[in-house]
Amino acid sequence: MAVDVFNAGIGKRKAIYKYFPQGIPSVFTIDAPSCRQLGQGKKCGVCAKTCQADAIDFEQKDSVIELEAGAIIIASGYDVFDPSVIPEYGYGRIDNVVTALEFERLLSASGPTAGHLDRPSELLLEKQVEETEKEVRKLSGRIKQLEEKQGKKSARVIEEVKAGATEPALVEWAGQAEKLGSLEAGLEAMHKKKAAATTAKKLAFVQCVGSRDFRFNKFCSSFCCMHSVKEAMIANEHDREARSSIFCMDLRAVGRGFEEYKIRGGKQANIEYVRGRVAEITEDASKNPIVWYESTKDRQVKSETFDLVVLATACIPTAGTAALAGIVGADLDSNGFFRTDPLVPLSTTRPGVFVCGCAQGPMDIPESVAQASSAAACAAETVIGITATAMKATA
Repeated sequence: MAVDVFNAGIGKRKAIYKYFPQGIPSVFTIDAPSCRQLGQGKKCGVCAKTCQADAIDFEQKDSVIELEAGAIIIASGYDVFDPSVIPEYGYGRIDNVVTALEFERLLSASGPTAGHLDRPSELLLEKQVEETEKEVRKLSGRIKQLEEKQGKKSARVIEEVKAGATEPALVEWAGQAEKLGSLEAGLEAMHKKKAAATTAKKLAFVQCVGSRDFRFNKFCSSFCCMHSVKEAMIANEHDREARSSIFCMDLRAVGRGFEEYKIRGGKQANIEYVRGRVAEITEDASKNPIVWYESTKDRQVKSETFDLVVLATACIPTAGTAALAGIVGADLDSNGFFRTDPLVPLSTTRPGVFVCGCAQGPMDIPESVAQASSAAACAAETVIGITATAMKATA
C-alpha cells in the first residue's frame, strides 16, 4: 500500500491504481516503488498473470522523445502553498486543521470517507484501533500458547513474579500479560471514543493563507474565496446541520454570478461571513480547534471553537517553473509566473511559446479552460504561418 497522493495524502492506495476517477482514458498504472517486482525486487507477477488484455510489461522503461515543434503551450498548473510554515495556524500539529484541497477530498463521494465529514482526528483514531486490535490478537495468541503449554493462567504468573520469581521466562510472560491487559484497556477506551464520534458540523474557513501576505506571496490567489463558499455550500448539502464561518479580510467574488452565489450561500447554506484576520488557532482537550481573531467590525479580539478548520491556501507557481522558463527562453514575472503582455495575455516573451491556466497566474477552472482553447488557436495559427512560409520558400 502507498500514500494516496490524489486524495491529498489521506488514506492509502494499492500499487496498481488509476491516477484519478473519471480519467480519460480510464487506464491503470503501476506505482513502481510500491510494486513487489519493480520496486522491491521480489518475485511476484500476479498482475501480469491476471490481466486478460496482456497489457503489463515489466521490461518497459522510461524514454526521452525529441520532437520538432512549431509552437509550445505551457500548461504547468500550480502548487499549493504549504501552510505549515505559518506555525500559528497549527497545520500538521492540530489534527482537525486541514487545507482546502484536503477538505475537498473529504467531501468527495470518491474520496477516502465517501463524502462523509469525518474529522481527521477520528480517522487517526480508527487507524489506531485497527493497529491496536492487530497487536492484541497477536499477543493474545502468544499468551494462549504459553498457558496451554505450561498449564497455568497468566494471572498466576504475574502474582509469582510480583512475589519474587526471577526466572527469565516467567518475567517475560508476566510482562507480555500486563502489556496485553494495558492494550485491552486502551482499546476499550478507544472504542468508546469512536462510538461517541460524530461528523464535523461546525466549520471554519480561513482565507488568504499564504496569499496577500508580504511574508510569502503578495498576490491574491483569485479563486480561494469562491472555492470556500462552494465547499461550505456542499458541506451543508451533505448535512443540513452543518454551518460554516468564513473568516476573511474581504471576500473577492470576481466573476459572473459570483456575488449572487455568495449571498445565496449566506441565506440558504448556514454560511456566516466574518470580517477579520485570524491570528492563531489552538486546540482544546477534545481536539476541537479554537480560532482566535480580531473582528474588524467591532474591533475586538474574539475566539470561537469549531469541529474543523479549513485553510484556504495560496496558489503558487509549480516547483519547476523557473527551470522550464530557462529551457524555453521565456521570462517570469515578480511572482514567479510566466510573464505575458496584458494586451496579449497568452503570449510569453518568447515568440511561439504560449501559456494557459495557472502557468500565467492564479485563475479558476472556467477561465483556465477558455485560455486553453485560445492558446490552442494561437499555436495552430503560428504553425500554419510557419508551414505557409516554408511552402512559399520551396515554391
